[in-house]
Amino acid sequence: MVQTVLSRSEAVEFLETVAPYNGLPASQLSALAETVSILHYSSGEFVYKIDAPLEGLHIIVSGTIDISDRDGKRVSQLAKRQSFGERGLLRDGKASTTARAKTDAVTLLIPAATLHQLIKQFPAVAHYFYYGERARHQPGDLNSLRVRDLITRKAISCTPETTAANAAQTMRDQNISCLAVVTADTQKLVGMITVRDLTFRVLAQALDASVPVREVMTPNPPTLSPNALGSDVLRTMMEHNIGHLAVIDRDQFSGIITQTDLTRFQAVSSALLIHDISQASSIEKMVGITSTLPRLLVQMVAGQQRHEIVTRHITDITDAITRRLLAMAEEQLGSPPVPYLWLACGSQGRQEQTGVSDQDNCLFLDDRVTPEDMPYFEQLARFVCDGLNACGYVYCPGDMMASNSRWRQPVSTWRNYFETWMKRHAPESHMLASVMFDLRPIAGRNELFQNLQAETLEAASKKSIFMAHMVANSLKHTPPLGLLRGFSTVRTTRGGNQVDLKHNGVIPVTDLARVYALQSQLKEINTRARLQAAEQVGMISSAGARELIAAYDLIATLRLENQMRLIQAGQKPDNYLSLSELPDFQRHHLRDAFVVVRTMQAAISQGRRMPV
Repeated sequence: MVQTVLSRSEAVEFLETVAPYNGLPASQLSALAETVSILHYSSGEFVYKIDAPLEGLHIIVSGTIDISDRDGKRVSQLAKRQSFGERGLLRDGKASTTARAKTDAVTLLIPAATLHQLIKQFPAVAHYFYYGERARHQPGDLNSLRVRDLITRKAISCTPETTAANAAQTMRDQNISCLAVVTADTQKLVGMITVRDLTFRVLAQALDASVPVREVMTPNPPTLSPNALGSDVLRTMMEHNIGHLAVIDRDQFSGIITQTDLTRFQAVSSALLIHDISQASSIEKMVGITSTLPRLLVQMVAGQQRHEIVTRHITDITDAITRRLLAMAEEQLGSPPVPYLWLACGSQGRQEQTGVSDQDNCLFLDDRVTPEDMPYFEQLARFVCDGLNACGYVYCPGDMMASNSRWRQPVSTWRNYFETWMKRHAPESHMLASVMFDLRPIAGRNELFQNLQAETLEAASKKSIFMAHMVANSLKHTPPLGLLRGFSTVRTTRGGNQVDLKHNGVIPVTDLARVYALQSQLKEINTRARLQAAEQVGMISSAGARELIAAYDLIATLRLENQMRLIQAGQKPDNYLSLSELPDFQRHHLRDAFVVVRTMQAAISQGRRMPV
């Protein structure tokens, strides 16, 4: 390593292109430039090794740097303007990874003391480095939410030359009460046409339905920007005595906010939906209720509810639907011949459902069940699974549902299942065990599961070969770390450069947490609760738990925010995040979160308690 002097003007010029320093006042940026050093590394030379004291934060000026874990496995490759070393600096001042020059490289070093002072002095810098903490913010209310988060449907408009008849037909087909009127070429807003306008200015005036809307619209209506607050919406509507407001983003029409949107925001809640579900008299009515779930997700995420609160509320609704379907099935079929217990596994079992969920469930039957009783439970299971599918919880692709006779068995058979899975070291056994260890009772006789759960946890923790295979199974899903700005991406129907925040983000942490729970016989099922419990019993260190939970919080939060954006754009939510939609600092934190997960996977594969 060779250290050279960088002129103040050169340092300022470079830092002006790197977040978050490009947001600093000119005087502060100049002062920062006086403290930095320029370091030159030859190909193959170590910048620092894991656990070594860190002098400061490195920003790559040229070349590439490989970041590797304790076992020497590369977890990321960084290039110009990307930084490294901050995770260790913000934790205990020691390197949490190893950094080595892949090619000849030059880095700019910001001293540790300078970095900590910037974080303390400038909120924007603190926000950049502690971005993941925003997932723990308290929720907002209607007055403090942004307009962009209150809009519930995609923008619909017409041109000034559209006829009144065509405008009315569009409103009818789209089930809306107004249309923005925009120019065909520039999409500039020139007016608003509402049902009231059609009634008062066309029908009441006996005008022909072919009249162009430019002659009957409200010209130059009040507008707001996407960044306006909910309180601005209320004030503007009251001042102008209107129920619709056009939203203008950079001089172009981008949507409409209505009184109905505000009412829906205040009216939709998980408690209200659960009450309505409990009173639903038919599956059709429950389908109507569950159709509001996307709106509920948008409302909670936009209101900055923590990810585990959002997923818990969504799962509570699924539980309520399941219980109501079971009650409806019993109303049709009569009382069950023997006690039973309906359980959920997968994301519902862990209480981690999002806007994209299929169904995973099973049925435990009292051992007194007879062959003559089985048709009753077959009909009950089919009724519930079909009802869940109608409500949007699609059939499990792997047929892991109570409607499958394999997953509708007496407790003794279930006990044999678990014993067999722990003895046979086949891939299917470990996959099934992974799913079934996330079982959570939903309705019925809980005692049918309680003893079996305790027995199975104890047995699993004592079978070292089984546990070794469960560890190996937990490493099948890995974080998407690669060469493209630190990420390995996939192409989906929405384009390229996407990362799968479910299979390569959330699931790796879920799998780790499950192994921790099995090793320590923890009864917690929720991923975050398992990580916290694992820390409490010493399965993972406090430092390791803090970093892994923070990484999980960030990944899970970005997953929900991505689903919210898709819903707001009128698309079906999925788990694929387009990196182009993230600003640099969010990509930076996401990469660091994936590095944490990869590091913890490496630790568990070696049987280590990491990090210390």
